[in-house]
Amino acid sequence: MGEKENRLKIIEESILVAVIRAEKADQAISIARAVADGGIVSIEITMTVPDAINVIKEVHKVLGGRILLGAGTVMDAENARLAIKAGAEFIVSPILNTDIIRVCRKHGIIAIPGAFTPTEIFAAWISGADIVKLFPASIGGPELLKDLRGPFPQIKFMPTGGVTLENVGRFIRAGAVAVAVGGNIVDKKAVSLGKFEVISENSRKFLDAIESVRVR
Repeated sequence: MGEKENRLKIIEESILVAVIRAEKADQAISIARAVADGGIVSIEITMTVPDAINVIKEVHKVLGGRILLGAGTVMDAENARLAIKAGAEFIVSPILNTDIIRVCRKHGIIAIPGAFTPTEIFAAWISGADIVKLFPASIGGPELLKDLRGPFPQIKFMPTGGVTLENVGRFIRAGAVAVAVGGNIVDKKAVSLGKFEVISENSRKFLDAIESVRVR
C-alpha cells in the first residue's frame, strides 16, 4: 500500500475531518493543537485563514507526526501547489477544478473537490477525485446522500456543511466515508476568549458520537 493509500485509510478509518477557519494565523495554530488534543487526526486548514500557507507550514512542523494535515477552500492549481509544498497531505475545494485534481495526482496527494449535483459529482469522480466533498450538505442532509449513493455506489462522499452532533450518525449510516465539521467544533466564542479546551471537548464529543455509530 502506497503513502497516498495509507492517508486515505486514515481519513476513512477516523471519519472525522476538522475544518479550521480563523481570523488570525496564531488562532488557527492554537485551534489545530486543541483539535489534535481532542483526538482528531485529520485536520484541514482553510485558505481563508490569514497567511494560510505559513500556518500550514507551522502546523506541519508542530503536529506533523500526530495528524494528517490538509488544505481547504483551495480554488486554483497554484494554491494547491503552494499548500502541498507547505506540507498539506490532502487538498479540499468547495468547487470542481480539474486543474487542482491534476496537481494532486502529480504529487500523489489526496484530492477532495466539492460538488453537489449528480452531474458535478460524477464529473469530479471521473476526473480523478479520491473523495467527493458533498457541499453544502445542509441542503438535503443525510437523505440526499442516501439518494445519491443509489446511482453512485462507487463514489466516496464526504458531506460538509451542516454536519452536527445530532445528524453525524445519520450521515455515516447514509454512506459517508468521512464527514467534515467546522463551526460545530471550532466555537468562535471560545476562540475569541482563548478557551481552546472547549474545542478539544467538542472534538471528543464528535468522536464519541461517531464511535457510537460504529458499535451498533
